[in-house]
Amino acid sequence: MRGVRSTAHRFRVPLDHKDPAGEHISLFAREYSSTDHSDADAARLPWLLFLQGGPGVRGNRTTQLSGWMKAAARDFRILMLDQRGTGFSTQADSVTLPQRGTPAEQAAYLRHFRADSIVADAELMRAALGSAPWTVFGQSFGGFCTLSYLSLAPEGMDRALITGGLAPLAGPPEGVYRSTFRRVAARNAEYFTRYPEDRAAVTRIMRHLDRVEEFLPTGERLTPQRFQMVGSFLGGNTRVDALHYLLEDAFADASGADRLSPVFLDQLPAVVSRRSNPLYALLHESIYCQGEASNWAALRVLAQFPEFAPDAPDPLLTGEMVYPWYFDEDPSLVPLKETAELIAAVDDWGPLYDVQQLAANTVPAAAAVYSDDIYVDRDLSLETAVSVRGLQVWETADFHHDGISDDGDAIFSRLLAMTRTA
Repeated sequence: MRGVRSTAHRFRVPLDHKDPAGEHISLFAREYSSTDHSDADAARLPWLLFLQGGPGVRGNRTTQLSGWMKAAARDFRILMLDQRGTGFSTQADSVTLPQRGTPAEQAAYLRHFRADSIVADAELMRAALGSAPWTVFGQSFGGFCTLSYLSLAPEGMDRALITGGLAPLAGPPEGVYRSTFRRVAARNAEYFTRYPEDRAAVTRIMRHLDRVEEFLPTGERLTPQRFQMVGSFLGGNTRVDALHYLLEDAFADASGADRLSPVFLDQLPAVVSRRSNPLYALLHESIYCQGEASNWAALRVLAQFPEFAPDAPDPLLTGEMVYPWYFDEDPSLVPLKETAELIAAVDDWGPLYDVQQLAANTVPAAAAVYSDDIYVDRDLSLETAVSVRGLQVWETADFHHDGISDDGDAIFSRLLAMTRTA
């Protein structure tokens, strides 16, 4: 690998941190450092723990340092964690979860895969590495975990950096979805202004899927509501252009009859399936729950936004929301349907944040808030920011949710500098 050295680390941690003598699981993390530092100098650098977005997404793999990682490697050793259930850590997916037993046993197991457990994992890893309090950098859901870290184990942190990840400190999750549906609707309008021809293209595809059976390469029928998931492209600066290129390939001429093209259909599984990260579908709503059940909050709020209905005159594309029909239409999720229903009904989730601790925070902290973020609402983020003592906010309209993919070097460097002048 050019300009980067990497070292694999494995750790054993309790499944339930309240029962340290009970079942243990494995965690994997990869250390990255720059070869601009000698081996000896790199070993003396302080640690930076990166917490990935998700839930249910493994840590980044890289063959060379670029973007925020290049900026961070000037001053830190980067620890890239595969959060529990992902990557080379003990996995939780459609293959391994049924081995846990009944859906009720699977749901009980998955109660230990939220931010509070990830924070406890991090503290055990820090101790195993012999690290002083370290810098924690959280993107999206990783930012939620960083807020939990500031709440539950601030003594383990030297500073906190957050991008697109200031979570609401209290539920219920319905408030999140009311805000994000409005953001997604506005982003649809912006997109169709940018590419007006795509308004007719989306409606045409939706109506076609009502009438004609089209099948994904994975074998299942592509439904209109599943096609709407391509709205995930709207969460990025440059990904909106990728959506346009996806849509322009949609139709092929098959003996004079409209059919979706193989090129188009071949691109969709990576967008409309949770095969590689089923924890996202299973736990997404629970990351907003503290003491209440989600009960498929996004589906219930969807009824207040009829413009997203598949049979609307010109239906809008959806965002990152999760719906129960995922577990009927995505073959990788079908075995987990009953488990998902049980998780949606859990009404005694524990706390993820300590509001009093956050109000007394002494850890230098800085956060990038994206004004038009369709995944983590700007207004809710700013409400949270004022509840964290000393948290400095940089709000910008120059980026969307994936800002660190666009200009990670500048974003990371700015946040780091903000914590150094606090």
